[in-house]
Amino acid sequence: MSLHSFFLFKSLHFSLLIIIIMIGFTSPSISAQGPPSPGYYPSSRFGSIGFDQGFRNLWGPQHQRLDRGSLTIWLDKSAGSGFKSLRPYQSGYFSASIKLQPGYTAGVDTSFYLSNNEVHPGNHDEIDIEFLGTTPGKPYTLQTNVFVRGSGDGNVIGREMKFHLWFDPTQNFHNYAILWTPSEIIFLVDDVPIRRYPRKSDATYPLRPMWVYGSIWDASSWATENGKYKADYQYAPFVGRYTNFRLSGCTSGGSCNPPSVSPSGAGGLSRQQNSAMAWVQRNHMVYDYCSDPKRDHTHTPEC
Repeated sequence: MSLHSFFLFKSLHFSLLIIIIMIGFTSPSISAQGPPSPGYYPSSRFGSIGFDQGFRNLWGPQHQRLDRGSLTIWLDKSAGSGFKSLRPYQSGYFSASIKLQPGYTAGVDTSFYLSNNEVHPGNHDEIDIEFLGTTPGKPYTLQTNVFVRGSGDGNVIGREMKFHLWFDPTQNFHNYAILWTPSEIIFLVDDVPIRRYPRKSDATYPLRPMWVYGSIWDASSWATENGKYKADYQYAPFVGRYTNFRLSGCTSGGSCNPPSVSPSGAGGLSRQQNSAMAWVQRNHMVYDYCSDPKRDHTHTPEC
């Protein structure tokens, strides 16, 4: 190789290296890293059960299929479907592995939550994990919410915190969990805490027994970009898949020590768990009710 050819080769090699480095800094696959390790994985401490060991159909049985303990529910233009735990709980750790429908899912709400609405209609408590459907090319929104003595009567005080996940929830099953104790509520995704809601007063905290629910339904009026995009049934059926249910809690009327998601076994989170939660909220939180200037925060004194 001549000296001229050698320097030309080295110049091209250097230019190619610069291009690769620049692509690396802008590549979604590299920038879309996951959160730091929480250092502790509470889901491994609670055994999973099949659907029929802890739940029953609540509505839409014709849109519900059970296969070896795993559940599939779906929504079409005729109906959706929902399920409910066999017993109420006073506190506990509740989770399911869920896989969502890809493609156009605007207006569709796929949920896993706690509620006592059937016992206290118009005056109920609720702790929600909801997946708000979307349009192609845009991510699902994971909405967490806490209601305290409120319902769909126009007097709801929602405490929404919303996230875009660091993975595609339509590709695989992921574990979504709610820890509810007398002192705090913690939401977790694949054992990573994403939100902690402490009990600051009785008036802002759900304390009455609740059942565990799941459902898929048409929430076109609000779910996707505040109702801009509606459910389009040419893409139906819209499907939600659930497996690896965990129900570990204090049943209503019984006495027990509520579970923990901390490695210490006490309440709160470890330093490493708090660090992972801070990363999620810094990089993937898209709405926090306490930071919304349009909200009347006299109704949410915990902020």
